[in-house]
Amino acid sequence: MTLSPLRTRNRLVLVLAALTIVTLSSIRPAHAAYAQIEGSGSTWSEVIVQQWIADVNANGMKVTYNGGGSSQGRKAFAQHVTDFGITEIPYQGKDESGNADTAGSREFAYMPIIAGGTAFSYQIRVGGKLVKNLRLSGDTLSKIFTNQITNWNHPAIAKDNNGRKLPSLKIIPVVRSDGSGTTAQFTRWMDAQHPKVWRGFFGTSGLTSYYPRRGDTIAAAGSDQVMNTIAGAAGNGTIGYVEYSYPVNKKFPVVKVLNEAGFFVEPTQYNVAVALTRARINTDKGSQDYLTQILDGVYNAKDPRAYPLSSYSYMLLPTGASDRRMSTTKRQTLADFMYYSLCEGQSKAGAYGYSPLPLNLVKAGFDQLKRLKNADPKVEIAGRDVKSCNNPTFVAGDLTKNKLAEIAPKPAACDKVGAGPCDGGTGSAPTTLEEAQKSSTDKAASDTPAGAGTDPSGAVDTAPEGGAVDPVTGDAVQASGQVGGSAQAVPVELTSSRPGDSRVFGTVAVLELLAIVLIPGIVAALLRRRGDLR
Repeated sequence: MTLSPLRTRNRLVLVLAALTIVTLSSIRPAHAAYAQIEGSGSTWSEVIVQQWIADVNANGMKVTYNGGGSSQGRKAFAQHVTDFGITEIPYQGKDESGNADTAGSREFAYMPIIAGGTAFSYQIRVGGKLVKNLRLSGDTLSKIFTNQITNWNHPAIAKDNNGRKLPSLKIIPVVRSDGSGTTAQFTRWMDAQHPKVWRGFFGTSGLTSYYPRRGDTIAAAGSDQVMNTIAGAAGNGTIGYVEYSYPVNKKFPVVKVLNEAGFFVEPTQYNVAVALTRARINTDKGSQDYLTQILDGVYNAKDPRAYPLSSYSYMLLPTGASDRRMSTTKRQTLADFMYYSLCEGQSKAGAYGYSPLPLNLVKAGFDQLKRLKNADPKVEIAGRDVKSCNNPTFVAGDLTKNKLAEIAPKPAACDKVGAGPCDGGTGSAPTTLEEAQKSSTDKAASDTPAGAGTDPSGAVDTAPEGGAVDPVTGDAVQASGQVGGSAQAVPVELTSSRPGDSRVFGTVAVLELLAIVLIPGIVAALLRRRGDLR
């Protein structure tokens, strides 16, 4: 039987429509090259990790992360509970209780992912106003956190602030209650720089992930809860240690810490980058501790811009070919997630209170990602080259310099020992010790109840609207919100995707548009013509 021209045309239209739908369904699974991956660990680096997760979601990568602390992250990874972990310190062999702190039989590699400074945020209100330009030496900080200095009017604090004395107010240290890499970094620094102070308090030498709680010390789980405790309505007199991103996004001040050059500095991305040029990295590729850091040179860096408590955070990268949690699609997701994080993701570091990785560690990171392909040859990692890597510490075409360290501004003269303190405080409000002392002449600090002058959220009422501010440039950070003291991750369009992704996604977009425009009209026309034939 010969078909009429009308029926032939109708069937042709149906075939074309079906082919369009099939083509769309066959190209759409470009995202199916990915599988959801799960990680846990450090809260020190959680703010930037959550932002990276939101960014890569736009390209179909599903990553979840639970910031339960570095100790928890190492344990979960060792027990195959997660696909990756994040920690500030390597496995220690044994923890403080003598329990195993190893990866067990699980094969892994350390990969530095972000740099930053451990900051000391505080709330000191005098006459209802928040002090913003507090300076402390390492010795004073160590004595505060070991209960040797217990009041803000202590002579050592006045000395650090060039004779400016705070009124009588009890010091309340806020520490981590959970096993924390931030705690380990802080106590490692005290053990190295102020051993008599620390060891007399701790009872032995070395670091700890679990800070001893004594005296008026308050313990809180996670960096976000430490920050919320400090910034809360009852937080007057508190001081705690957190990664710099938390006070930046909470718009709260941080202590300017005295460095070896005799300047009081805060952990901006620039000061951290300068300090970490003095870090020594294990470059023995045959060592289990390859790429781990040795920070003694950082603690004692003599550059006036260097922040003493600067360090890196690591990903625990699963490298075993027979790893029971890993598959080709999971390894591909992890490889592409970390490629974005090492390159484009580093450009967001400063705005979120971190410092981007330098060239040598980005190169080493790429080498570590090759181990995913060694475990599974189907993993695609072609086209990964530092020359096309958008990282603010180096410039394409000139990979011999650390750009961020070179452009780091010098500290102000008023930040030097024996001068100042500077009028401009840290954070977002301009309140200084002088202004606070002037206010206290009208209202004695002893008459001010704890937390007076704070609003219910603990935020500073003079802070600018619209999110965090880069403490060096003064530029507004557009992507910051507030969720438990952390920056709220905001998805953005990626510019560093896996080779071939843009072409595939572009084709999908065109075909989707054609389908949306043409198919309803085609179907309607077919229905009309079928009705006419009847």
